[in-house]
Amino acid sequence: MKNLHDILKKENYKKVKFKITKTQHLLINAKINGVKGNFILDTGASTSCVGFESVDLFLLEAKKSKTKASGAGATGMLTQIAIKNQLQLGTWKDIAFDVVIFDLSHVNEALTQHKAKPVHGIIGADILMKGKAIVDYFNYCLYLQ
Repeated sequence: MKNLHDILKKENYKKVKFKITKTQHLLINAKINGVKGNFILDTGASTSCVGFESVDLFLLEAKKSKTKASGAGATGMLTQIAIKNQLQLGTWKDIAFDVVIFDLSHVNEALTQHKAKPVHGIIGADILMKGKAIVDYFNYCLYLQ
């Protein structure tokens, strides 16, 4: 069988490397509105998000949201939303990226307790589905079309 990378390249997929953290999370670099950040790549997260503390960093225009967030041991958390942003993962881009903003302190606290670096946010299934993602765990690569 041909090399996976070669097959996906012919299908116009973009390759993005990720790392595995000490906590076995997938860590990926991304840019939001041209600003670099560290994110957990989470196939189980329905929506991509950033922490409240990163709103100014990523030049987000946060607006009120009635949606409550839950996950990783926390429920009913207040959220905000920022619409029509630019997301870049490697050379793959989304120019109409909507991102949920909420308190990520519980996630970062858990990471730092395990001597892992904190993250700015999470890349979730919304982006993975939009990019027709293929995760190559063996080679630590994410492919997006």
